[in-house]
Amino acid sequence: MNTQTFSFSTASVKYYFNAGFDHLQKLVSIEQTVLLTDENIFSKHKKRFKGWKTIVIKAGEAHKNQSTVDNIIRQLIETGADRKTTLVGIGGGVITDITGYVAGIFLRGISFGFVPTSILAMVDASVGGKNGVDVGLYKNMVGLIRQPSFILFDYSVLKTLPKEEWINGFAEIIKHATIKDAPMFKILEEARLTTFQKDSNALAKLIQRNVLIKTKVVLNDEFESGERKQLNFGHTLGHAIENLYQIPHGHAISIGMGLAGTLSEKLNGFKEKERLTNLLKLYGLPPQFEFDKERAFDILLKDKKKAGRQISFVLLKKIGKADVQLLSLEDLHTLIQQL
Repeated sequence: MNTQTFSFSTASVKYYFNAGFDHLQKLVSIEQTVLLTDENIFSKHKKRFKGWKTIVIKAGEAHKNQSTVDNIIRQLIETGADRKTTLVGIGGGVITDITGYVAGIFLRGISFGFVPTSILAMVDASVGGKNGVDVGLYKNMVGLIRQPSFILFDYSVLKTLPKEEWINGFAEIIKHATIKDAPMFKILEEARLTTFQKDSNALAKLIQRNVLIKTKVVLNDEFESGERKQLNFGHTLGHAIENLYQIPHGHAISIGMGLAGTLSEKLNGFKEKERLTNLLKLYGLPPQFEFDKERAFDILLKDKKKAGRQISFVLLKKIGKADVQLLSLEDLHTLIQQL
């Protein structure tokens, strides 16, 4: 096990890399802890939950809403949870997002931690303190930035992860490489998804590398006033497409990255669009998708990154170097129509 501690503005977070689930008992008291998970994770790992107070919710983005939050809070009250209770989210990105949000508002804030169970949750959703829920078609419209006390990375849970979820998670890995790590981009080009599925050491190194990339960005800009905006690469259009068509997050972000590559080529003179497109395809991800441009743009009008008649949009200068540009909504509308 490899332990690292990082100090954010209001909290220190401990990362336990390559730790077993059993280590959770050393981090929190069973008597004062409630685990939050979904039906899929609970059914696959029932033995791990034995002896713990557990709240189980329905799986999927469709249930990442205020109604689910209210239900969780009712169950916390019924279990006798108080301000000394720790809430631990065990699951993918939906679970980590909801856990952090519930912990932030229940009794005006209780401690929480994560045991991410998907590639996507390990390298992205559990890291950085962003949490919240969707409101209709608008993703993460309500939420907080609040850091967990710990994140426990147990790679053994990935053995039951469906291939589709491996592909989903690698969209965020490719994103990190594209905006921040050209050498990792090359490593990914020379490997395959099966490389990391079969080689546990290579997978552990890759996950830790991605966690530390995101952590470094968040440490520099925890509340997203500058550099952290780069982590939204592929997400502006990707989120709109994801909720319009109910497609997996990784696929939507891949489409968003492909579209952002095209815009980067047009606006920034980006010359490596083909490399990006080929890498996405190599990992089973779609760089293109036919979508209703007007409906997608209507969703963008409610995007969190919009300010007045402008919106922050992440473009590429080259592989490993991104650039956040303010685009007028009028210009973005025209650009989207030309895609």
